[in-house]
Amino acid sequence: MGTSGIGKTVQDVMHQGAQCVGEHDSLRRASQMMRDLSVGALPICGEDDRLKGIITDRDIVIKCCAEGRDLDQTTTSELAMGLVWVEAASSVEDALQKMEQHQIKRLPVIDNHRIVGMVSEADLAKELPDNKLAEFVHRVYAPS
Repeated sequence: MGTSGIGKTVQDVMHQGAQCVGEHDSLRRASQMMRDLSVGALPICGEDDRLKGIITDRDIVIKCCAEGRDLDQTTTSELAMGLVWVEAASSVEDALQKMEQHQIKRLPVIDNHRIVGMVSEADLAKELPDNKLAEFVHRVYAPS
């Protein structure tokens, strides 16, 4: 059973030090990074070190492999999902709201215009009482 999460910020519960994949890197590079880091999603950063989007293992399978695209020729920016993020100082509740609204399970965390971590549904679930967790899961997984 989780705690209330009240008063905690995203920075308190996030995974620190998210590694970015470059916006011009191939999907093969992104998938190798995911394997090596044991993650299912990576933030995509530009040459300016700013967040450009996020890519998931599912994106690579559904939007590249299943469509017969070339892993070496397709870049991460071609499949980048929308730019949704949360400030490190935001409340856990703010992060939950964004994830519910966009039906996403991972959220890049920004501080001073730079990515500092990632927060996942699992990170947030640890902070929620059971009834709030059930509500969150229902909203994120509900068909759009």
